[in-house]
Parts: sequence; structure tokens; C-alpha cells
Amino acid sequence: MANEAQHPADVFVVFGITGDLAKVMTFRSLYRLEARGLLTCPIVGVAVDDITDEQLRERAAEAIRETGEALDPGVFDRFAARLSYVQGDFADAATYARVGTAIKGAEQPVFYLEIPPFLFGAVVRGLSEAGLTDRARVVVEKPFGHDQSSARALAEELHEHLDESQIYRIDHFLGKMGLEELLYLRFANTMLEPVWNRDHLGCVQITMAESFGVEDRGHFYDPVGALRDVVVNHLMQVVAVTAMEAPSGGDPETLKDAQLAVFRAVGTADPAHYVRGQYDGYLDTDGVSASSTTETFAALRLDIDNWRWSGVPFFIRTGKHLAATQTEVRLVFEQPPKLGFGLRGDNPEPNQLIIKADPTTGVRLLLNARRAASLTPEIINLDMEFAQEGGEGATPYEVLLHAAMVGQSTRFTRQDGVEETWRIMQPLLDAPPPVHSYPQGSWGPAAADELVAGHAPWHTPWLVP
Repeated sequence: MANEAQHPADVFVVFGITGDLAKVMTFRSLYRLEARGLLTCPIVGVAVDDITDEQLRERAAEAIRETGEALDPGVFDRFAARLSYVQGDFADAATYARVGTAIKGAEQPVFYLEIPPFLFGAVVRGLSEAGLTDRARVVVEKPFGHDQSSARALAEELHEHLDESQIYRIDHFLGKMGLEELLYLRFANTMLEPVWNRDHLGCVQITMAESFGVEDRGHFYDPVGALRDVVVNHLMQVVAVTAMEAPSGGDPETLKDAQLAVFRAVGTADPAHYVRGQYDGYLDTDGVSASSTTETFAALRLDIDNWRWSGVPFFIRTGKHLAATQTEVRLVFEQPPKLGFGLRGDNPEPNQLIIKADPTTGVRLLLNARRAASLTPEIINLDMEFAQEGGEGATPYEVLLHAAMVGQSTRFTRQDGVEETWRIMQPLLDAPPPVHSYPQGSWGPAAADELVAGHAPWHTPWLVP
């Protein structure tokens, strides 16, 4: 049941095409792929709603407009011609027979399950029993379990019918430009790699700040919280690309092996080095329990026990209703020695290398320099915004859906990596510390500052002026 990963899809089947994710992300992403000339196969939607092909096309047009995307009539006509619809209950074998009829003759189908995870097993089983999975790729949406044991159980359910190489676990954060740019920045520049280690760095800070809150997603968010929502998946992937060794090859499996080596070197997270916060007003959100202790802010320390990183703490923080929206990686260097001729001022800022990942991308280098009018060195910024150099990039779902269609699995997580990240975070789930309140528009609870005591304080993310 090995996957023919190098073969592009000859049909793309979307289960749950009438749902919210399709409305917000999928239709727009597929339309943009059409506009770029990258969509080359029919699109078959599957859902329980009783609608026609034409009604699906009307929904697609409306959804694309609602995202703010300008609709080019010629592009949309080409896209709409690819769309067709299969109605059916996911628990009914007849549904999969109808899907088989709709994609008859396809040799490399890709099935995208944008449905709740509890339905993955039933849909994959239905596809398998209909004889549709032998050469298929199956894309599944996160979350991949809610702890280590449930992640393993989900994988076992999928592996009954699919080889691991056929499973593409989609996480929209892995489609963002910043992660790939970080890898290139590290390994394509010989001036950076020699100092990217414990001999030169004091700590690494990773921040994913959001200025908005849970809003109308209380029913989803309250059982999950920040740790499960973004730390165990999004931010651990950022840790991996920041800390991994140079892979020995460019193929997806070699790259994932290098990321897995990082995860295996990370000790289990310590609840004593974990701060949870909840923004004021969260309990008034629709769908949130009046007594909820769910965290909307999480800050923690991780230690990587290998030759490159031993002794360099990785500090991670994420939160909603913070003062700004920005994701960044900040490498904070050790201080230079204080020499007699005034090389350092009284409170010098250490050198820093900052990589912005979302929503804007760029690189900033903070250096100490002597200005003619100053008696002591001052910090200067060397900045580069990627958008100014390369223009608008593709949206994350464009990147990921196209990668699934062409069989490029680099940006999709592998099961052993999923299990390792849950292993690291499991103590924080088993023994969570109390939750601290924090004002909306702040940088989280004051207790988070204690987490970095003895190291560089948290820095305000680098934002576009």
C-alpha cells in the first residue's frame, strides 16, 4: 500500500465541503491556485447537505467574495467547471460507492478530510472498503488527538487502512512562509551557522502573540486552550526548525528525521516552568464555562539536551488579546566582555537576531554601534522585510493544498513527531498550574516575567511601523 507520492493528483475530493473551513479557507485557496495555473484536476465535494452542483458553485463564489478576494470571472469560470458534488451520510456505505462513481478512472486521488477528527476513522474505513485508498493520499486536519494516548489511538485507527506515507496531517501554520525561510536563513549562510549554538547564545525566545480573542469560538476553544491549540503543534514546529541540525538531504523524510531528533532531545516540560493566563472577560464569551480555568495564554521553558543547545533555554509564549499580533523567533546572544575603554554601557542590550514569521515576515539584526554624538554604544537595527523583496506570498492553505496535490510531504507532520511533541507537553496537561488573569491589550500575566528571570527579559515583538 505504498504511496505514489511523486504522482500529482488526478482528482481532489473534499469531505465536509459545506462546512465553515471550506467557506473561510478552502474555496479561496483553490480559487487562487486556479488563478496561478496550479490547479490541474477536478474537485469533488462530499457532504450531507442536499444541494446540486450549481448550488455548490454558488456557495463557492459567495465564500470567495466574503474573504475579500476579488473575483475574476474568467478564473472563476475555470474553477467552477472543476466543481461537482456528492451528497451522502459519512456513515453510509452507499456514499462511498457514489464517490467511487464520481471519480471513476482516477489513479491518484487525494482525499481531504476537513471534518472533525472523530469522523476520520469512519471515512477512511468507508473509502477503504470501497476500494478507493490503494493509491490515495489522505489529508487530515488537526488536532491530532488531545494528548499522547489519543494521538496514538487516532493513528492506529488510520493505519488500519493507510500506510503512514499516505497520511498528510495538515496544520495551516506549516504553510506560512516564515518557517521555510528560517531554514534557508540558517543553512544557506555560513556567517550564521557557527554562532547558532550554546557557545554564543544566551536563550531563544519564541512568541506567537494575537491581539484578538476567542470571540465566537468559545465552544471549540474552551475544551482545548492555548497549549493544545498552538503550542504542541505550531510552536513546537518552530522549535524544530530553529534547533535542528542541517539535514543530510532535501527529501521530506530526511528533513522530518532531523526535526524528530530535536524533539527526542527535548526533556519533558516541567509544570514549575509553565505559566498559564486567562484574559479578563474570557468567562463572558459565549460557549465558555462560567468556571473555566482554560488558558488563553501559555508561557513555558524547554531545554534541549544535545551538544548544540545544552544550557540554552527555549522560552515559548503565546496568548490571545495581547498587545499586538506577531509570531517571531528571537535569538538572544551572550554579552561581550566589559572592557576598560567603554565597549559596553551600564545596561547594554545583547545582540539579537529576530525572524518574523506571521503575519509579516522579515529579519532584523540588533547590533551595538558607537555613534559620533554618543559617549557609549547604542543599539542599531539592520532590517529586511521579505514582502519588500519578494512581493505577496501564497496563503498557507494554498501552499498546503497544492503540496498535497503534488505529493510533496515536507510541510506535513509525521506520526512519530506528533507523539514526541505530546510526550514533551504531557506533564503540563497532567499537572497544570493555576491560571492567572491578565488585562486585554497587555503582554500577559506578570508571572510570565518570573519564568525568564536570570535570562534576557521578554522582548516586545518586532512590528511593522
